[in-house]
Amino acid sequence: MTAAATLAAPAASVDADALIADMGRRARAAARILARTPTTEKAEALRAAAAAIRAGETAILAANAGDMARGEANGLSPAMLDRLKLDPARLAGIAAGLEAVAGLDDPVGKVIDVATRPNGLELSRVRVPLGVVGIIYESRPNVTADAGALCLMAGNAAILRGGSEAIESSRAIHAALLEGLRAAGLSEDAIQLVPVTDRAAVGAMLKADGLIDIIVPRGGKSLVARVQAEARVPVLAHLDGINHTYIDGAADPAKAVALAVNAKMRRTGVCGATETLLIDRAYPDPLPVLTNLLDAGCEIRGTKEIQSLDPRILPAGEEDWDTEYLDGICSVTFVSGVNQALNHIAAHASHHTDAIVTEDAATAEHFLAEVDSAIVMWNASTQFADGGEFGLGAEIGISTGRLHARGPVALEGLTTYKWIVRGTGQIRP
Repeated sequence: MTAAATLAAPAASVDADALIADMGRRARAAARILARTPTTEKAEALRAAAAAIRAGETAILAANAGDMARGEANGLSPAMLDRLKLDPARLAGIAAGLEAVAGLDDPVGKVIDVATRPNGLELSRVRVPLGVVGIIYESRPNVTADAGALCLMAGNAAILRGGSEAIESSRAIHAALLEGLRAAGLSEDAIQLVPVTDRAAVGAMLKADGLIDIIVPRGGKSLVARVQAEARVPVLAHLDGINHTYIDGAADPAKAVALAVNAKMRRTGVCGATETLLIDRAYPDPLPVLTNLLDAGCEIRGTKEIQSLDPRILPAGEEDWDTEYLDGICSVTFVSGVNQALNHIAAHASHHTDAIVTEDAATAEHFLAEVDSAIVMWNASTQFADGGEFGLGAEIGISTGRLHARGPVALEGLTTYKWIVRGTGQIRP
């Protein structure tokens, strides 16, 4: 089945298992070629795709406007609508992101280390692509570009399955990626977009062992939980972004206010947003922190101690400490010292991103060493938990697991390595 025939087929007539199997076979063939494609050709494809996005701005934004209208009519949450929305600035950022990835160092073929054994065998570890990467995502049309670009630059073929709420936006961006592949003389099978929104396609991807090498889910808790429960192939993901900002007793007041407000309110729907604020009882003036959050439109849910500081603060329930709001809501409590803050984080965090605000270097280093999260920060907003902000060009996702990759996953995280052994005729005794 050709890509054109697949796109033209009515959704109801598509056998999801057959569709994904066909896409997987074509992706596997493309991946074998991409593994040895020169960096210059991959970069050319991404720069041409960026140009196509800029040239197609009107059409892409029109497609997104249709998705937004349907999303509003279907009752998508404000956070989901914010993730879905494209405007000229965000679209320019997507194009710039493609160019940024094109300019990154290509990890494929890099020698990690070399050793010579006493018998003369020379052993080296060399970075190689993962193969075929399946990305399942909701609401974020930018993932179409980011994931496709990162997979391509790391020598992988990508199978993208976007959510129904962003399908027209994803198709429009994918068309620009295909223009880039054609301009560089690369196979269009290198970046494929699942043409149907039927949930059966997700199930088919999750059991495509042998055709897809790794699955990356980007979306809500129910999607990620389903992927982790059903997948027969490795999964790289985070389930929640229950992030904390701890204001230590030695925090600078101006930094404390600015960081707390930015970490929560800059964009409430991103996975790097702070959801719980911990304030040390030794911090001299917590009220300005709370007042500035409230004045910025944040709903604060706090303990009785916190509530006593401002009548606008609502009571916090036990579930609040384990909730990823993705909205203008923040749970707040007092703690007595850094160790109590660490205990709270250990009990309630999702191992995504946690931050400390303090001028005490020893306390900060203690916090950085003890918090078991993929990203730990000192005097910085948790909103920086983003591959682009880490200098990675873009990210395919943030991993909170301990195997293979952790934190923002970009080019290096989309590779593995193989051992190369060079001998001169040695035989094993």
